[in-house]
Amino acid sequence: MRRPLLLLPLLALVATGCLRSFNPRAYSTSAALYQAGLEKFNKKKWGDAATAFERLTLDLPTRDTLLPRAHWYLGLARLKRRERLLAAQSFIRLAETLPDDSLADDALFMSGKAYEQLWEKPTLDPQYGVLAQTQFRLLQGVYPDSPMADSARKELQHLDEMFAKKDLETARHYIRRKAYDSAIIFLKDVVKNWPETNQARLAMITLVEVYRVPALNYQSDAKEVCDALRASYPTDPGVLRTCKVAADSTATATPKP
Repeated sequence: MRRPLLLLPLLALVATGCLRSFNPRAYSTSAALYQAGLEKFNKKKWGDAATAFERLTLDLPTRDTLLPRAHWYLGLARLKRRERLLAAQSFIRLAETLPDDSLADDALFMSGKAYEQLWEKPTLDPQYGVLAQTQFRLLQGVYPDSPMADSARKELQHLDEMFAKKDLETARHYIRRKAYDSAIIFLKDVVKNWPETNQARLAMITLVEVYRVPALNYQSDAKEVCDALRASYPTDPGVLRTCKVAADSTATATPKP
């Protein structure tokens, strides 16, 4: 008989918590709901903030000045909740429906960042990396004078490193399997497609090592790549170490996996 009595206070607390859960319908005006959403956001109650701003994005008319801010804070709240795909969609909706708003370029940048965060490792499927790349390039094209344009350029450089690293890792996979012809194809692609990346230098060094494999012994090709490496990276320790062997050397170094 005592157990049900002990449960009563707990049930009362649960009921009270349910009654106090955030309800956007409790606010009579959009302005009041917006302020409530801001308060929740500032208190780091991301779920409640997202609920408030999502309701506003559905209810506010297109010309309401609160609408772009509602989209913006909805995207930020979703990012805080690690709902990156939903966050990207919120930012894109702002940029697409309100392209003349002062937050439109910021929204494009943040959508790119959200997609970029979804591509956590180069070895994973790069579809989100491609989407991030698209958003950053769109920002540069549509808003070339935006304060975010330079940041977009830096993010594109980072993505180039990621794409190049993915192909470099694929090449190294083929090297470990002694599939040298396939490895050479991917190494050349890194150099051709992402010449400004650090991965391009590493790919060229690896290419020299592959050319010197006894099974291939492409010494003239190795010399040609070394000449290019010395011209581009004259003081790089890795280049100096790899290319110290003379062009007509019979070195038999095995490429590192």
